[in-house]
Amino acid sequence: MITRTIEETKTIRFHHMNLLFEPEYQMVWARFQYPGRPCMSQDLLRDVARAQQIVAEKADEEYKQVHPSRLQYQVLCSGLEGVFSLGGDLARFINLIEQKNRDALHRYAKACIDVLYQSATSYGLPFTTISLVQGEALGGGFEAALSANVLIAEKQARFGFPETVFGLFPGMGAFSFLARRLNPGLAKRLIASGRVYSAEELYEMGVIDVLVSDGKGEQAVYEYIQHQRHRCSGFYGLDKVVEQYNPLSYIELENVIDLWVDTAMQLSQKNIKLMQYLVQAQEKRWGNNVQLKSMAG
Repeated sequence: MITRTIEETKTIRFHHMNLLFEPEYQMVWARFQYPGRPCMSQDLLRDVARAQQIVAEKADEEYKQVHPSRLQYQVLCSGLEGVFSLGGDLARFINLIEQKNRDALHRYAKACIDVLYQSATSYGLPFTTISLVQGEALGGGFEAALSANVLIAEKQARFGFPETVFGLFPGMGAFSFLARRLNPGLAKRLIASGRVYSAEELYEMGVIDVLVSDGKGEQAVYEYIQHQRHRCSGFYGLDKVVEQYNPLSYIELENVIDLWVDTAMQLSQKNIKLMQYLVQAQEKRWGNNVQLKSMAG
């Protein structure tokens, strides 16, 4: 069992995200906090961006100083039992579409790809981003999980893109991330299916890197880091080979959000009603959420 002392940790709290630094493991836990519906709200995106700035600056400074225990790993996870993220803020989408406010919808989408691109490109450093999924990861939540270099999931986790149900498509990196883990044809099939996939199914496909039993996710993160830390230069070199083979550009993500916004602005009333139904279902299940996991893990 791995133990940690108070002196080894440092916590920075935002309203929608907490950062927990563990210098002994050269890592930081970036944990979503959900006061209400567990979706990618504007406020959550703002806190994620602030958290990423702190992590990026610390990692960059320690890398340049050749710090012996420099920050080298970030783990994105959730503080809410049973859910990683339900994805985009559908209630906000509906309001902006009805107001025909294309610019605001585009700003929201851009805020999403800004944070996902940082994760996908490791802040431009020899750095590893990890997603730990222990519950539901849908839509934009699935995209956030996919944006990490390494995806670890417990068997209870569920993943899917429900956007096609209401005439939309996941536009914040889903295809770009999946096509690099699978192949374009299979990525398109997975997105278009509208299905919810089990963690075991996605592990067999190659989408998930590490699959563990329920309740073993955090331990798996430590084990992954311990396994990698003495061979990190080789793993980093391998990541660079993969990146050169099929590099991800910000422009690629930006072009997709233009298509996503165009599609959203053309949704029918029937599509809007389906979105409203999903929002109501989310509110019924998660709207009054107060169950947060302990920061101590």
